[in-house]
Amino acid sequence: MSVWFATLVSVAVISLISLVGVLWLVLKRVFLERILLTLVSFAAGALLGDAFLHLLPEAVSEANSFDLRVSLSVLGGILFFFLLEKIVRWRHCHIPTSQGHPHPLVYMNLIGDGAHNLIDGLVIGGSYLVDFKLGLATTLAVIFHEIPQEIGDFGVLMYAGLNKTRALLLNFLTALLAIAGALIALMLGATSQGFINVIIPFTAGGFLYIATADLMPELHKECRGGKTVIHFLALVLGIGMMALLLIVE
Repeated sequence: MSVWFATLVSVAVISLISLVGVLWLVLKRVFLERILLTLVSFAAGALLGDAFLHLLPEAVSEANSFDLRVSLSVLGGILFFFLLEKIVRWRHCHIPTSQGHPHPLVYMNLIGDGAHNLIDGLVIGGSYLVDFKLGLATTLAVIFHEIPQEIGDFGVLMYAGLNKTRALLLNFLTALLAIAGALIALMLGATSQGFINVIIPFTAGGFLYIATADLMPELHKECRGGKTVIHFLALVLGIGMMALLLIVE
């Protein structure tokens, strides 16, 4: 299977996941909220597993050591996603809803989501350029993160004043930026080994930030013993699934 075909199929699937927001309409909201943190737990585990079991070992093998370039690229990924999240959240609670117009939160959410999807495409394309199984592992990690995120994004757009049809459409359009990111990665990677050497540890840093700064703090909002056990098991299951990909290699 060619790198281009595998990458484009993967990002097409990622884009279609934006339509998972329809679950908000089909399932009862109480049930959705009940399972959402379990999905978040699993996603956090998948991101951690991909970062530590696939991306970082690959970055080190490419550099033949854990050198300064790897460290700086990981830090770059962490700082980039921190900055992106800051920009998106900055205006969430600072601008009142205008009468007859969507809340500015709509635009900030779409801009942030679009940038995030563009980066998803870049990292998936970069991963496939290194190795097919690395690309597959990264795609799965992104998918498991995208499912709870897209449900949440759809809920935000509805809360901010959009009707369900427009919310689904706009969410889907921003998701298509993953395809643009993948095409950029494939074109850059074909001419620059330096891009590959940076994007893999950068992706690891981004995944570590999302898992530990975004997802895991959400899990601490639920402190009941039974739920904590379920969330921990889902977290371990996400890591275990990434470990399983190593076994089948």
